[in-house]
Amino acid sequence: MTETDKKELMKLACKVRMGVIEAVHSAKSGHPGGSLSAADMFTYLYFKEMNIDPEDPDNADRDRFVLSKGHTAPGLYSALAHRGFFPVEELKTLRHVGSRLQGHPNMNQTPGVDMSTGSLGQGVSAAAGMALAAKKQGKDLRVYTLLGDGEIEEGQVWEAMMFAHHYGLDNLCVIVDNNDLQIDGRIGDVVDPYPIPDKFKAFGLHVEEIDGHDFEQIEKAFECARQVKGVPTAIIMKTLKGKGVSYMEDQAGWHGKAPNDEEYAKAMDELGKQLEELEAM
Repeated sequence: MTETDKKELMKLACKVRMGVIEAVHSAKSGHPGGSLSAADMFTYLYFKEMNIDPEDPDNADRDRFVLSKGHTAPGLYSALAHRGFFPVEELKTLRHVGSRLQGHPNMNQTPGVDMSTGSLGQGVSAAAGMALAAKKQGKDLRVYTLLGDGEIEEGQVWEAMMFAHHYGLDNLCVIVDNNDLQIDGRIGDVVDPYPIPDKFKAFGLHVEEIDGHDFEQIEKAFECARQVKGVPTAIIMKTLKGKGVSYMEDQAGWHGKAPNDEEYAKAMDELGKQLEELEAM
């Protein structure tokens, strides 16, 4: 990855984060914390990694993405909007009556959304099914799914991992956003899932461990995943919940609430300054 490419991705990720704040503030509800921690991954997937086309969002041969932690829809919507699937201005309609952008992704309403999700654990199962279908149909496409680290406390996640390994779904990439927080606090205090990499290895997956805010590490992990044959890949990315907004960072309280007007202004000011610094580099 060149320095120019890295800087462009960092600028896009900053814009994605600004879109998250814009959306949840307008809705007066939503989930900013996990959307912000995954913003770099959303950015890399939609602007670099996946074979997709905003002009042809239903192309049968496109790569698929399933947001298994569906409550972080603001992050997905922001990435989709900046990628051109719908106007960025539409982010302000999050959770409004009649909007295409509801609190959880709806594949029947929102361009670019491949699966309706929200009930934790079910998204990764759907992704595994998509990957198997692609194999059966002889399609050369990849399926990506993003889980929360609190979500992997769901038993259905591990059923999906057994399924994915059994059928040799090397076209499936499971990504875990390990920001160490869920709605009730530290994941280790709720139902401790650590050591996360070892658990995925025990279920037969190839595992990559990365800093989820480092685009070079993200790129390398996906390159490795493409080379793995016969088993799925799990990318465990260490992240910071609320990344980019100082008062939200590493705070469980920002899992599922919106900033008020003063907090919104502070967040947008901080992110705006980060964007200015990147543009001046």
